[in-house]
Amino acid sequence: MGCISPQQTFEPVDLEALHPVKDNKLNAVEPSYKTIPANQLRRMSKSVRMSIGAMSPFITGLKFDGVIIGTANAGMEESGKFLDQLVEYDEDTLSPGNFVLSTSNAIAAQISLMFGNTGYNNTHVAKGHAFENAILDAAMLLAENPGSVFILGGVDEIASNNYLLDKQSGWFKSGIADDHDFYEANSPGTIPGEGATLFTVSNLPAGALAQVKAVQMINTDSREELAESVQQFIDRMPAKPNLLLSGENGNSDTLPYIDVVERIMGADVAIARFKHMSGEYPTASAFALWMAVKLLSGEAELPSHAIKSGTVNAADLNDIVIYNLHKGVQHSLIWVSKV
Repeated sequence: MGCISPQQTFEPVDLEALHPVKDNKLNAVEPSYKTIPANQLRRMSKSVRMSIGAMSPFITGLKFDGVIIGTANAGMEESGKFLDQLVEYDEDTLSPGNFVLSTSNAIAAQISLMFGNTGYNNTHVAKGHAFENAILDAAMLLAENPGSVFILGGVDEIASNNYLLDKQSGWFKSGIADDHDFYEANSPGTIPGEGATLFTVSNLPAGALAQVKAVQMINTDSREELAESVQQFIDRMPAKPNLLLSGENGNSDTLPYIDVVERIMGADVAIARFKHMSGEYPTASAFALWMAVKLLSGEAELPSHAIKSGTVNAADLNDIVIYNLHKGVQHSLIWVSKV
């Protein structure tokens, strides 16, 4: 797996170091992309280059059978540029680059083109459930094609048009945000983020870093319906999780949903948060999954700034539940376990 995010999640990985919020945004910290030829790099959109770059630690020599990407905003920036060109040049002599990169499936397409894969290629754009739908897609494909290997990813960027619309709708904080006050501000809105997180997935345990055991998506603005769905999800699993990785995002309007999930988990389950690291974007749960796998595989320790309550003993950490919430309506749960 590989991850490009607003934090130091690319080699060398350092989760304890926390990059600050700048201009009320958490922009991705991009590497130098030395593995991408310069003539290709300059033609790539931000979403595409982050995705290709995130794959660089594991793609060499890898044979895979398809690509499945979840995204909500990838291609939006290029789409805006193309529409601006229509006006500026009066629909004449338009740049084909912005048009080609203006659709969400440009990421999966570029990966397959660069690495010569002609297999399954799909992109899910279900807003805050885009990555979860990609996971389910991969699970069904692996059930039908045992032994296959797929590239699975969640990618989003801060597209200027989407950012302005969401800010005007009250989803982002309007004042200068202090990252040290991310969860304590007690005010509406959150901080936008972006990133690209990609995994290789199969149904073979050999060499696996972790196992995704269950995924559930919930669409509701009712706390009662959320509580019922979360309880059913927990009851289906054979053991209680050691850690809840919560998508709490500093938005006071969504805290009632966070409280519902924390209450169901119980006081004996430790709670950690991740959106002060990733920022808020539709596929932030991909970042959380990367973080969970790092913890379960022993490749990283839970950073102190992420812990909300309880204690986490790395040696006893076997099961993590990720809870994500997008715009107060789209909820998701991902259960990840040690292999």
